[in-house]
Amino acid sequence: MKVLLDACVWGGAVADLTSSGHDVLWAGAWAEDPGDAVLLSRAHQDGRVLVTLDKDFGELAIVHGLAHSGIVRLVGARAREQGRLCCEVLAHHGAVLSAGAIVTAEPGRTRVRPPPGAK
Repeated sequence: MKVLLDACVWGGAVADLTSSGHDVLWAGAWAEDPGDAVLLSRAHQDGRVLVTLDKDFGELAIVHGLAHSGIVRLVGARAREQGRLCCEVLAHHGAVLSAGAIVTAEPGRTRVRPPPGAK
C-alpha cells in the first residue's frame, strides 16, 4: 500500500512499514512542512493513505470536504510502536482506507469512519 507519513510520526516507522512491503514517504524528511491541507492533497494525488498523530486532518476531510485517499490517526502509541500499529491497521483496514475511510487507532482499540456513501 502507498503511505505518506506526516512529519509528526516517528521516522523509524518508515522501516517497519517498508519491511512489510509498503511504499512509504515520510514528510519529516522534506526540507519544509507544506502545511496540512497541502500534505493531504499530495497524499491524495499520489493515492497514498495519510498517517498522522494530528486530528486536524479529520476536520479537513469531514468538515471542509477535502479529498483524500484514506487517513490513519494514531493515538497514544509510543514512537517505537507507531510503525507496528500502522502495519496492523493497514493489514486489517486497507481496503476501506483505499476507499476513503478514516481510521483512528490506539493500542487496544480501532475506530473506523467509513467513506461517504459506504454501507
